[in-house]
Amino acid sequence: MKTTTIALLFISLLSFSQNVKLKTGDLLFQSMNCGPLCEAINEVTEGYQGKDFSHLGMVYIINDSIFVIEAAGEAVKITPYETFKTYTNEPMYIGRLKRKYRKYIPKAVAFSLQQVGVPYDDEYLYDNGKYYCSELIYDAFLHAYKKPLFDLFPMTFKSPKSNAYFEVWADYYQKLNMEIPEGQLGCNPGGISTSDKLRIIGTIE
Repeated sequence: MKTTTIALLFISLLSFSQNVKLKTGDLLFQSMNCGPLCEAINEVTEGYQGKDFSHLGMVYIINDSIFVIEAAGEAVKITPYETFKTYTNEPMYIGRLKRKYRKYIPKAVAFSLQQVGVPYDDEYLYDNGKYYCSELIYDAFLHAYKKPLFDLFPMTFKSPKSNAYFEVWADYYQKLNMEIPEGQLGCNPGGISTSDKLRIIGTIE
């Protein structure tokens, strides 16, 4: 019995590590290289199997060319897949909606495309007319599903070690001349990666 279990585990791991053919609507989770800000995000959020994810985007395939719809930089944009991969030195994880939810992908993609050019939400406030990465994905599937597909949680900008605000966040919001939105509802890539509405089906090195 033990030998059989080990063999099945090995087969499962082997299957997971093989290349996965991306499909429109797949979600790509990554640990973006953005210095102390991303490090602070990683410390208070937890992704699939404890992985750190600070960014995500949605795959969009046109005529066999792979793009990623993302909210990053200055606005929502369509990024070539090869460019998206350069944001990180770590493996990216591929999330695919469970079969019962895949019929909502076309409307979610259409919604996301309509948001191209909408400013990046540097305030990280939900529903303020701008988008950060996971907020775009949340709203895209909210629009398609007609109710929340993913979850919102109270956000924290405090270190779990000291319960004090991370210095990087304190400085960040001071420059924006606004209060830190501690406790307000929001979402993050790690939280979406653990959703029971999708499966992590592989990685991209």
